[in-house]
Amino acid sequence: MKKSRGRTGRKRRRKHLQSLGGVNCSHKLEYIKLKKWLKDRGFEDSNLKPAEFWGTGRGLMSTKALQAGDLIISLPEKCLLTTGTVLCSCLGEYIMKWKPPVSPLIALCTFLIAEKHAGEKSLWKPYLDVLPKTYTCPVCLEHDVPLFAENTETVFNYSALEWAWCTINTRTIYMKHSQRECFSLEPDVYALAPYLDLLNHSPNVQVKAAFNEQTRSYEIRTNSQCKRYEEVFICYGPHDNQRLLLEYGFVAIDNPHSSVYVSSDTLLKYFPPLDKQRNAKLSILRDHDFLENLTFGWDGPSWRLLTALKLLSLGADEFTCWRRTLLGDIISARNEEQTLNVTAKICHFLIEETQHVLFQISQLKRSKENLKTHLALVEALSLEDLKILQKSAEILCNLSMATT
Repeated sequence: MKKSRGRTGRKRRRKHLQSLGGVNCSHKLEYIKLKKWLKDRGFEDSNLKPAEFWGTGRGLMSTKALQAGDLIISLPEKCLLTTGTVLCSCLGEYIMKWKPPVSPLIALCTFLIAEKHAGEKSLWKPYLDVLPKTYTCPVCLEHDVPLFAENTETVFNYSALEWAWCTINTRTIYMKHSQRECFSLEPDVYALAPYLDLLNHSPNVQVKAAFNEQTRSYEIRTNSQCKRYEEVFICYGPHDNQRLLLEYGFVAIDNPHSSVYVSSDTLLKYFPPLDKQRNAKLSILRDHDFLENLTFGWDGPSWRLLTALKLLSLGADEFTCWRRTLLGDIISARNEEQTLNVTAKICHFLIEETQHVLFQISQLKRSKENLKTHLALVEALSLEDLKILQKSAEILCNLSMATT
């Protein structure tokens, strides 16, 4: 017979979990109810436990070591919340009759608001109870239908829509559905996945995720290893930190996909307005889509940024070579040197601008106690930008020394 660990054993185990960065939360009532609700819908899982992690907050912990190719989670179709769920609900007949047709996203938002308002009567209550009450997405910074007893304006208000929209935007998985006439022509690709949506993002892992038609389940397999009691991560995509903050409300530290964008206005600050070919150069860059997505990354200025600057740096006697510039050819030593000099100036300008933003944030954090959480996110983004720009400045300095 297995001996009980006792109080001392439990304390040791809790300290061990804390040392790994996660504290098991599966004993909490909301998770117990959620697991029972999922089990009633055909979900069986013993390898993942909800936990609180120091770096990422709430997530899922693996109770066994995972190898590349292992199945992380398989969530039955009955557990997924889709537009099909909405149309089968009491809202369905109203949504199908509504003119003009609503988008799939708005239909899901409406359903979430209605179910949250229903409280104990909602079939989705165990899932709704574990959803975040508020979000840190930037969007959150500062007709009567006889379905509700009170005025619908008190139920379907802006804050309710904001919560529902953020829930869907930050938590849905991609799952394509056939086009329905009752919806507008926007793609119907959303599915809320209870429990699975506790998995956090890491840019350093790879997974395979898709709906399995044979098992009628949404499955995720890992291409990375994960030790026992470590947090299990998935990857939302190769997103930079601006995209992660805008879409999901967080910033990934040392994100390999991160970059700092250079606006066309910043680009033109460092070129003489009296250049006779200036307008022609701008027209060429615009026509060939070289005024957008110009960036600095961890490996320095992007090829697109350097190419745009090389074209703008062409001398009057070199202008006829602009096609070769767009192909990446070296036009002259003078052109190469001027391009590097201008790139370095832009990089240093952005460093000073970012440092100024960080100073402003530090001032606001002292005076705006209620904004500390949101300011911390903006600060994290700016700190990542600063690291990228400083790395780029170092790379440009080395390149300049190598060419002189």
